Amino acid sequence: MERGSSRASAPPRSAARQRIDRILREAVKFGAVGGAGVLVNLLVFNLVRHSTDLPVVRASVIATIVSIVFNYVGFRYFTYRDRDKSGRTKELTLFLLFSAVGLVIENGVLYTATYGFGWDSPVQSNIFKFVGIGVATLFRFWSYRTWVFKALPAKEAVASAESFLATEVKKPRTKQPQP
Repeated sequence: MERGSSRASAPPRSAARQRIDRILREAVKFGAVGGAGVLVNLLVFNLVRHSTDLPVVRASVIATIVSIVFNYVGFRYFTYRDRDKSGRTKELTLFLLFSAVGLVIENGVLYTATYGFGWDSPVQSNIFKFVGIGVATLFRFWSYRTWVFKALPAKEAVASAESFLATEVKKPRTKQPQP
């Protein structure tokens, strides 16, 4: 008996399972780019905060803008490289719009902690910067995948058709009575 398995002998996965697998792969890629973006964001934030006299939220806005540029390149050419590329102007406009909303969410958390509660030490600023990034990331993931980097309709149709055909092949065929 042969060791290993081939794709032909493996049972076909359900359409729901294929969709979950695609979303998980997308989330992992999004997380990889986002994780690198968080490092860029925190590095620039601390560099600006400790080398200038800018207030904490302004330093954070600068860092967020730098990470937005970094993330766009990562998302377009890594996470969502297989997505529709026909409307780059619209894509970039939507990306910047949703990134701006994320910027407000992220820095709103830091602003509230700093000016609302007086938590302004370097450690506290980094903690609330990180919390703001986390909250904004949830919004960004949803908005980017839903509005900015749309899946090509043909790819979804092909995946759906393949799963339908795979289930049809498994069904036993019955002969129709001849008149």
